[in-house]
Parts: sequence; C-alpha cells; structure tokens
Amino acid sequence: MLDKANSLTIGGLAKAANVNVETIRYYQRRGLLSEPKRPPGGIRRYGFADIDRLTFVKTAQQLGFSLDEISDLLRLEDGTHCEEASALAEHKLKDVREKIERLVKIEEALSEMVSQCHAQPDSIACPLIASLHEGDIGKKAKGISF
Repeated sequence: MLDKANSLTIGGLAKAANVNVETIRYYQRRGLLSEPKRPPGGIRRYGFADIDRLTFVKTAQQLGFSLDEISDLLRLEDGTHCEEASALAEHKLKDVREKIERLVKIEEALSEMVSQCHAQPDSIACPLIASLHEGDIGKKAKGISF
C-alpha cells in the first residue's frame, strides 16, 4: 500500500513545489534535499516534508541567501540555534543595505546622464556614450565598485 505522505514522484514533487526536476536533482547533489531510497524495482517517492524543504530553499533564495548560506540555515533549523540564524540574517541584511546604497548611486549617475542627453537633443555626440567611453560613471557615482 502506498503511503500518501510519501506518494510523489520527482516530477510530482517538482510540480507541487513549482520547480524543475533538474533543480531538485541539483539541490540533492548540493545536500539541500535528501534523496529517498529507491525500493527494489520501484521509483523514489517524495512527500510533504520535501515540499516544505523546497519551499524553505526557494523562499530563502528570494531573500537573497546563496545556496551555501541556505545550507547553513538548514543546519540550524531545529529551532535551538536562533542566535546563529539571526547572525546570518543580520549579515545578509547588511549586504542588502550596501547593495541598495550602490544601486542608489548608480541610479543617480544614470539619471544625470539621461538628463544630459535630454538637455542636448540636437548634439552630434551623445553625452551618455561619451561618459561611458571616458569612464565618467565612476566620477558621477562616487563609491560604485564593479
């Protein structure tokens, strides 16, 4: 008799978790998702816990965590390592804030370049293209590192 809690094929798991089968296999190779044993003459079956695990991984990715960081979080998921999980999240938050600062500087530089283009519509030389050739973006967006 088939256990309904573990009744999904890898294709069914992929559909239920809204991921590709290759994504599941990749996560298994990375150790983010276990690979169930294959019964003699049968196929591997997955269940609700696997869907939950994939949801955890995908949600963490949406928050900007790398697969290595997600692996670290999964090792802490027993609920007794809240301080460590919090430290990982604080580090990620710091990274996100730094990226936002860089993006704001990039936006300011691009906005200025676009304004220059609009200010000189009949110019033969495009100020934006000229700025890119001259490396002026670094001057306009101080602190941007690529």
